Amino acid sequence: MLGRTYDSQLCSIARTLEVVGERWTLLIIRDAQLGLRRFEEFQDSLGIARNVLTNRLSKLVDDGLLERVCYQERPARYEYRPTSKAKDLLTALLSLMHWGDEYVGDPAGPPRITSHVGCGGNVREQLVCTHCGQVVGPDAVHLLPGPALTDSPA
Repeated sequence: MLGRTYDSQLCSIARTLEVVGERWTLLIIRDAQLGLRRFEEFQDSLGIARNVLTNRLSKLVDDGLLERVCYQERPARYEYRPTSKAKDLLTALLSLMHWGDEYVGDPAGPPRITSHVGCGGNVREQLVCTHCGQVVGPDAVHLLPGPALTDSPA
């Protein structure tokens, strides 16, 4: 059984959970991707306690996922903008969203759809081989030991 931290796990997923695994984190990142920027906007969207939101936003800033930017001097007021590090989570967020639409979705349909800005078509994430460019399914993927496992002393 995993504890509250994953320090002893030699696993990229475990290390990622150290950053984004808390229940509110991906929802805050989702809202930031949707254009929410201010504390009150996050609180209204999520219904999260102020102290919890304050802690989560601080951690996201410390972890480099959000940037805290002053938009008003007197009194000082800040907004939170997603960094490129947060934007790189879009594929993971969309994968979770589409999985949820498929397996635990609302009978009325998905709450959001992903639309290509260029043509209006639906956007889906895919597994693609970096060597040959072929789109592959989950059954065509093997998880093999990487350098962190094969190069570590026994």
